[in-house]
Amino acid sequence: MARLHAVVFAGAARWSEASLVAARDDPAGIFCATDDGFVLGRVISEEAELLTLVVDPTHRRRGAGRALLADFEDRARRKAARKAFLEVAADNAPALALYLGAGWGQVGRRGGYYDGTDALILRKML
Repeated sequence: MARLHAVVFAGAARWSEASLVAARDDPAGIFCATDDGFVLGRVISEEAELLTLVVDPTHRRRGAGRALLADFEDRARRKAARKAFLEVAADNAPALALYLGAGWGQVGRRGGYYDGTDALILRKML
């Protein structure tokens, strides 16, 4: 997991293998994986948080991200989440297109969150 995460998020804050495994194994956690990538999140009370969504660069533009996102949302609903949140770099156009196209909307902004790049806070009612 950490190797793929480092490839996808080159130059950004990368998660260590230990951090990824801890998130995956968290009792509140959501972990969805395919040969194309993975998504990690968690549900606390009625709120889900998508922590990271990773698609192998050689598998992009084939629906893998959409499928992982839909799986995350479905699992969050089954854990009684009523809404979900995520943060995405404001300059990550492919990710923004994925999330906005799936019905997520911007509800906030964190200035300079990613090494000087703003993070957009997105929400979707589940």
